[in-house]
Parts: sequence; structure tokens; C-alpha cells
Amino acid sequence: MTMLALKRSIPVVVVALSLWMAPAATRADGDHAPIGDAVQTLPIFDAHVHYKEPAWDSYPVDSIIELMDRNGVAMGLVSSTPDEGTIMLWEYAPNRIVPELRPYHGNAGSSNWAKSPGMEAYLANRLEAYPHEGIGEFHIHRLDYNDEALFRNVIAMAKARDIYLHVHSGAEPIRWLYSLDPEAKIIWAHAGLGERASAVYSLMAEFPSLVADTSLREYEILGSGDRLDQEWEKIVLTFQDRLMVGSDTWVNGQWDNYDAIIASNRRWLAKLPRTAAEKLAYKNAERLFDRKISMKLIGTR
Repeated sequence: MTMLALKRSIPVVVVALSLWMAPAATRADGDHAPIGDAVQTLPIFDAHVHYKEPAWDSYPVDSIIELMDRNGVAMGLVSSTPDEGTIMLWEYAPNRIVPELRPYHGNAGSSNWAKSPGMEAYLANRLEAYPHEGIGEFHIHRLDYNDEALFRNVIAMAKARDIYLHVHSGAEPIRWLYSLDPEAKIIWAHAGLGERASAVYSLMAEFPSLVADTSLREYEILGSGDRLDQEWEKIVLTFQDRLMVGSDTWVNGQWDNYDAIIASNRRWLAKLPRTAAEKLAYKNAERLFDRKISMKLIGTR
């Protein structure tokens, strides 16, 4: 890094650190009463759903919607391996499903999809055929700068349709994607699962347009006391306009446990002020995906 670049980066780091160290009560809603049991009345937008092929027989499409209904999940952001699962679910319940295009199909999986022959054509054809509102969730396990041309094209496809990239990665791949195009729209899957809370805070502060889902983070956020984990409380309250809850039904066991997963999310939402809880439960998704989300959707398709 050049001295000029280093000097330019210092203000960003200082701001992020100062915000990270500030008491939660000094930020929006930090000193308001928690929503408590009233959280049960909120509709949930599940921002991380998969309907993968192994689930199709065990959990037919009607049973997925029944699970959503039972848990007050009004709508879900769905991507699947292969994409046919997403389309099956969307065709059955178009008012309840926001479809995303996952690149994984055939021999293309999480570790090799960016090297898979014909990937750009596959994505372009599926995006043309169906109303996907995101590309992902896809993994970047390890940055390979040789993939830059593909990722530039994937970003271009998303920008042309004004849709999101849903990215499962650490912090550095997110920075790299923004370096390719600062205007890319990104949802950070699992809020960077594997990253420390301080690193999550820093990245969210560094990129004001970055959105994240909190799937698989629910027990970290919940903590062990009467209040949320202190570090995650700072993240949730500071970035309450850019976070959404999720379940990550990546294996059938997650569908088996769906009631408990949604309940665990309601438990930590219950510790937030009503305004923040509503945003994370469904209002952020309303804004990001231009939907009207309410309990009136329960029992409908």
C-alpha cells in the first residue's frame, strides 16, 4: 500500500473503531424498551432459504409453505441447488417467494462454480427465463484473481437487472467485489460466518450500502444473559437498516428444525426495541425487495 493510500484509509479505520467502541445506548433505539412478547405478532421475512433437491421428496412444496405459515414467516428469499427447486416453490406460492439464482447445478458446486464451463451462459439464460431478484447465494471460499472477468460479468448481469449478489465469504472477498464495482448491490450471507464480530462491524461501517443476513448467527447474537451479546448488540443497533434474519435450510435437518430456528430468531428480536425488531424481521426486506409484507400473507400462496 502506498503512503497516500494508507493516509486515505486512516479516517475510515478511525471512524469504524470509534463507532465500534461507543456504548450501544448512544445509538439509535439503544435505550428503548424491548419489544418482548409482542415479537410474536411480527411477520418474518426469511432472508436465507434453500430448497435443494434432497428436500423435494421429504418436504413437498406445500409442506414448505405450511412450515412458513406455522412460524409466521410471511415471505422468503430462496435460492436452490439446482435452481429448479426455487422455481418449483415460486410457482406454487408466488406471493410468498422472492427467487434468487444460485449458480450451482450439475457438477458446478460451491468450490468450483466460478471455473465451471458455460457458467455465464447458464446464468444469463436462467435470468432471462425467470424473475430472479438476486444471484446467489454463492460461495467465495478463496479469492482467485483469475476469476475477475467472470465476476465482472456476474456483477454486470446483476446491475442490468438491479438485483443483489448474495455472497457467502469472509470480509476480503466482499472488499474485492466492491473494488470491481463500488455500486454492486451485495447481501453478505450469514453476516460473514466465521468472521469475528469486530470484523463484521468494521466491514459494515466501511461499506454503507452493504446488507447482511444473520442466518446461523442467532445463538451468537442471543448471548447467554438477559441482554444480547454486547458486540452483536452494537452491530444490530448500528446497522439495523441493513440486516435481515434468516434460517439457512441448507440440509433437510434445518427443515426438520425450522420451528426452533425461527423461534430462536424471535427470541433475540424480542430483546430489541420495537422499531429495530420490525426492521430486521420484515421492514428492511419490504424496502429492499419492494414488497408489502404482513401477517395477512399467512395461509396464502
